Amino acid sequence: MRNFRISSLRLLSVFILLPVVVGVSACSSTKEAEQAQIEESVDVLYNKAAAALDDENYREATRLFEEVERQHPYSQWATQAQLMAAFSSYQDQRYAEAIIALDRFIELHPGNDDIDYAHYLKALCYYEQISDVARDQDMTEQALRSLDTLIRRFPDSKYARDASLKRDLAFDHLAGKEMEIGRYYLRRNQVNAAINRFRVVIQNYQTTTHTAEALHRLVEAYLTLGLKNEATQVAAVLGHNYPGSKWYKRSFDLLDDQARRKLIEDRGYVERTVDTLFKP
Repeated sequence: MRNFRISSLRLLSVFILLPVVVGVSACSSTKEAEQAQIEESVDVLYNKAAAALDDENYREATRLFEEVERQHPYSQWATQAQLMAAFSSYQDQRYAEAIIALDRFIELHPGNDDIDYAHYLKALCYYEQISDVARDQDMTEQALRSLDTLIRRFPDSKYARDASLKRDLAFDHLAGKEMEIGRYYLRRNQVNAAINRFRVVIQNYQTTTHTAEALHRLVEAYLTLGLKNEATQVAAVLGHNYPGSKWYKRSFDLLDDQARRKLIEDRGYVERTVDTLFKP
């Protein structure tokens, strides 16, 4: 009976305290709502947002910049506040929110002086989410599209050069993904699947750092299938384009003496095969 009484008292105390807690929460919510509705001059509100950004209080900065637009939608600062709210979200690594805000800015203000920066910042939101090659590369592809848009539409932008560098890195990353899959198939003796991946790298990503290895892996794959002539042709292309690379040395060592002599002595054979592998 004592245990029951104690349990009942505890349960009663919960029901007694609950309305108080709810009441306090309601008061708090009401107070916050009232504060949010307080109109402040645009310069005061914008400076508060800028100060929060300087203090790395990014969520508060985002809220305050959004308040600038809400309270003063027709002021000259409202448009800038939209972009700064997106920047604050980006700084806080809330990339999805930043992208939504940037898409809105780009749609509403296509002629704004900072429109190239909006595109650049959107590309950065994707670029900074690029994962390692073992994972899905959707963010890499999104980054590439956004970087291409900036470079194509604003070739003279001060952000175009950095965008080009990042595009090359993202492109290289996609090639690395294809190589990772190709090597995976090759290790498991799924040779035809591996060949398809390596050919994608050679045909679609031939400006990346992975092309020489892709050619060497093709030599390995063709020799595994007993296709000596095809392997020799690929080795010829590899030697022509990357004569001093470690990948050519490895491929050369894999060939038999007859194939090596053909590469060394018959330059016409090499020249005839150079373009073959790069055709889609």
